[in-house]
Formats: sequence, structure tokens, C-alpha cells
Amino acid sequence: MFSWLTHPPLFELARQAKRLPPVWAVLPLALVFMFASQLGVLPILIGMGLLYGFSADGISAAGQSALVSGFWMALTLIFSFGLMFFILWLWTKFYEKRSFASLGYEIGGAARQYGRGLLFGALLFGGAVGLLAIFGCAAPETGGDPALEGLAALGGVLIVFLGWMVQGASEEILTRGWVLPVLGARYGPWVGILGSALFFAAMHGLNANLSGLALVNLALFGLFAAFYALREGSLWGISALHSVWNWIQGNFFGFEVSGSSFGGGMLLNLRTTGPDWFTGGAFGPEGGLAVTIVLLIGIAVIFFWRPNHE
Repeated sequence: MFSWLTHPPLFELARQAKRLPPVWAVLPLALVFMFASQLGVLPILIGMGLLYGFSADGISAAGQSALVSGFWMALTLIFSFGLMFFILWLWTKFYEKRSFASLGYEIGGAARQYGRGLLFGALLFGGAVGLLAIFGCAAPETGGDPALEGLAALGGVLIVFLGWMVQGASEEILTRGWVLPVLGARYGPWVGILGSALFFAAMHGLNANLSGLALVNLALFGLFAAFYALREGSLWGISALHSVWNWIQGNFFGFEVSGSSFGGGMLLNLRTTGPDWFTGGAFGPEGGLAVTIVLLIGIAVIFFWRPNHE
């Protein structure tokens, strides 16, 4: 019944490698890959600084339209995370001697899996917002810039999704496409699952306004994402889910995403009210119990979902 967990296809893909790194090297290498990828954003930051000027607080780019803000936000995300695909292509080709597709991006069923991931991700985060609303913990924010909200922001909101597509897939290919199957293929499924989930939480350990519950939720999302990827045998679906989760959180509902605000405007501008342990406070809903609940429900759905028997 749980062969997808005990003998997952992603692990078989990893075993195509001529050699895999030892367990002690996997997480340090993943950190190196992560920080190296972030260097890709430097040309964008320099370009923005030259155009808009530098200030003590960083780049001064106030007064942009939603479309312009969304354009720069999309480029920032793409250049901050897109280099990860090239880094892992180099690693798998020249060290592990296997194909890039073996990281979980085989073509078969890609469109269906990606579309399903978009739908599942939107429903999942929408469920968390629904819980906040039911308990009176979500309300419209007042006093925002009308040019960056609602239909006036639609262009920016749509264009920034391109950036989230790269960002979500980048984190997935590192954690669920490489760390999870490399550890799991050599040392067993639960080593891969737990190792990748804890690493995913640690990746966000320096985020602003991080709380204990936020860290638990990040690890829980890592578990959920690992189960989703193993269940589907691919990264297409979880990449889409991760991307739309962040986009709908920040650019649809207007919440902070893992403790940070992002450009491009928002269709709705909601704020949380009530106890931080439920709403997430300044970290955003990912730091609260509402998201804990929907992630646990999501994990339960995965264990009863049969994508290969539709």
C-alpha cells in the first residue's frame, strides 16, 4: 500500500548516478549550492541601484507602479534562485554522472502534475486563510496604496508569478530533488525525508520575525513536500504547489511570505488580527497554527491519494 514511500521512484532515479556523495557531505554541499545560487542576483541589484539610487536602507525604489515593481521583483526572484538549476546540472552531469531529468523533472505527465499542484497549493493556502476568517483573524487592511492593490495591481501580480515559479522550483529541486533522494537512496527513506525537511527549515533560519512555531511549520511543510514528491514520483507537482503557495500568500492576499514582504502589488490586502500563535504575527500565516492545521490535513490527503490510479 505504501510502496511509494518504501520504494519511491525518485530514489531509483538517484541510483542512476555513478556515484553519490557520502551522508556527511550532502547537507554542507546543499548549503554551498544555496548560497552560490544567491550570488546570481548581484547584477539585478546593481542595475536597480544604478537606476533608482542607493540609500542607507538599501535600494531606493519608492513610487514604482505595480507593473514595474512586479517586473523587478520577478527578475530578483529569477536571478536569486535560477542559478540553482545550472549548479545542479553541473553537479549531476560531472560528479554523479546522471541526467538532470533524474532529479525529478521527467517529461511524462508534467503538465497534468503541474496543473494539479497549482490547484492543490491554492486550495491548501486558501484553507488557512479560511480558518483565519472563520475565527475573525483576517480583515482588510486600510490606508494602503491604491495603485498597488486590486485590479490596478493585476499586471504586477501576474508578472511576479513568473519569479515565484522559478523560486519555488529552485527550492524544490535542491531539497526534494537532490537532498531527499540522495540521502534516501543510500541510507533509507526516513533519513531522506527527515534530513530534507530539517534542511528546508534551516534554510529559512535567518528569516525576519522567525518564531518557534514558524520553524516547526517550515519543517512540517518540508515533510508535506517530501511526501507529495515521493507520492507523485516527480517534482513537477510540488514545484507548482510551492510557487503558488508563495504567490497567493504574498501577491493575492497581501500577507508576509516567511517573514518578508515582496513587490508586485496584491489583489487583496489582508491583515491578521488576534493571537500570533494562531495567525503567525509578523512572520505571516506560515508562523501560525492555522497553517499547521492545513499542512497536517494536506499530509493526511497525500496518504489516501492515489495519483497513479486515476
